Amino acid sequence: MKEKNTEELENILGKTHINEFSSYCDNNKESILSEENSFYVYIKEIMSRNKLSQQNVFLKADIPERYGYKLLSGEKHTKQRDVILRICYAAELSLEETQRALEKYGMAKLYAKIPRDAFIMIAFNERPGSIIEVNTFMKENKMEPLRTSGVQE
Repeated sequence: MKEKNTEELENILGKTHINEFSSYCDNNKESILSEENSFYVYIKEIMSRNKLSQQNVFLKADIPERYGYKLLSGEKHTKQRDVILRICYAAELSLEETQRALEKYGMAKLYAKIPRDAFIMIAFNERPGSIIEVNTFMKENKMEPLRTSGVQE
């Protein structure tokens, strides 16, 4: 079954009675956020598909390995979107997959009207090199680079 977007789900909900909630959940489980399709499962599936180890992703993301493992196990949570973007970039997610990962993590998607976000979107599409190279391009364009984990929340 195809994953439905929010608008499609809202249309279905508009025609759903409260006693049909269980049926709604069963019929739309691919589209509903849950532990089974959370960020942690999603990112690990993509890393597996891309034949990347967690250790390699953390090294490429330039985030502490121990912290990265805690993030991907759900033991730790960060409020720093840049950390999640670093993981997505290092795990070779496409822009579309990254947008979905941010959504699953409960963070704002990249927004084309925000110059820094637009630049990051281009970086995900073009893949100009490592995180360090992306940050160099960002600095050259007078933008704040993708921050590392820093204070771990």
